[in-house]
Amino acid sequence: MKLRRWYIILWVFFPLSGMLSGQETVWQERETTRLFQDTVPLTVRLEYSNRELMRETNDSTYMKSVLYYKEGEDPWDSLPIKIRARGNYRKENCFLAPVKIKIKKKDAKGTLFEGNKELKVVYPCFNSDDAKDYVLKEYLAYQMYARITPYHFKTRRWNITYVDQRKRKDKAFELAAFVIEDIDRVADRNSGNKLKRSVHPLQQDAICSVQNDFFQYMIANTDFSTAYQHNEKLIFVDGRQAIPIPYDFDMSGWVNTHYAVVSEIQNEKLSIDKVTERLYRGFKRDEELYEDTRKLFLSKEQDLYACLDGHKSEFMDQRAYRECRAFLSEFFVILKNESAYREYILDRARTQ
Repeated sequence: MKLRRWYIILWVFFPLSGMLSGQETVWQERETTRLFQDTVPLTVRLEYSNRELMRETNDSTYMKSVLYYKEGEDPWDSLPIKIRARGNYRKENCFLAPVKIKIKKKDAKGTLFEGNKELKVVYPCFNSDDAKDYVLKEYLAYQMYARITPYHFKTRRWNITYVDQRKRKDKAFELAAFVIEDIDRVADRNSGNKLKRSVHPLQQDAICSVQNDFFQYMIANTDFSTAYQHNEKLIFVDGRQAIPIPYDFDMSGWVNTHYAVVSEIQNEKLSIDKVTERLYRGFKRDEELYEDTRKLFLSKEQDLYACLDGHKSEFMDQRAYRECRAFLSEFFVILKNESAYREYILDRARTQ
C-alpha cells in the first residue's frame, strides 16, 4: 500500500495519536482555556447601546463596556472589555448585530477568561422562540464539526441579559447566545499559527479540506470560501499545508433562518434557489481521499445523531428538532447510496 494511503488511514482512525509522518506535535492538541472546558451555559450580563454599537464601531474601532458573569451559585464577577459590531449582513438586517469582544491580558489574568484575548458572540437576529432555535442549531453545527476534526473553533453557550441603553429608558432582553474562541486560540491549541494571506484551496491540506467540504455539504452551507477566507480561517501547522477552519453557519440549510439567502461570493451565481438545497462546493481531488472521508463521516453517524438528540429538550419548537434530524438523515442517505454519492458529491467537485 502506498505511503499516502497509509497517511490517510492513520488520520481517520488515529486522529489525535501523533502518528502522522513522524510529526508527533501535529495532533497533540493543547488544553483549551477554562472558559471552554465547561458545557454548562454561562450566565452573562451586558449593557451598551445597540444603536451606538452599530453606528460607531467597525473592524478597528471599539467601544468600552463591562462584562458581568457568574458561574453556578458563585457571586457575580465583572471584566472590563471593548466591543464592536461584526457581520455586515446582520448589521443591516437584524435587530441585534453579533459582537466581537476584546479583553486585555492583564484584566483576564486569574479569571474565567484568562487566555482569551478576543471572542465572538453570536446573538439571535431577533428575540423570538424560533430565533432561539436558530442559535441552538448553529451552536450544534460547531459541536458536530468538533466530532470530525481537532481543527475547529471551541464554543460555549451564554444565557445573556442584554440591557440596551437608550436615551429615554433602558430595555432589557433575555437572550440565548454562544461565544466562539479566537482563531489565535485554535492555532495555539494545535501548535500552529494563523495565516492571513490567501491560499488556493488546492494548495491547502487535502485531508482537512475534504472534511471541511463534506461538513459544509452536510449542513447545506454555501456561504463560505476557503480561497477568500470568507467564513473560513486558515492556520499553518508544521508538516502540513494550510488548514481551513469554518465558522458562521447561520446561512446554512441546517440552521435555515428566515433571513437566509443563497450566497453569491465574488458575484458567483449558484445553481440552487434556496439554502436547504445541498450543493457540493469542494474541489476535485484523489477519489481515494474522498472515499476515506466518506467512511469517516459514516463512522461518525451515530455520534452526530447523539449530538443533536442530546439537545432535543432544549428546542423551543420540537418540529425544528425533527426537521434537523430528517435533514441530517438525508445527508447519510446520500453517503450510503453509491449512485447518489457519485452524482451529488464526486461528480459535482469543482475544477476551478
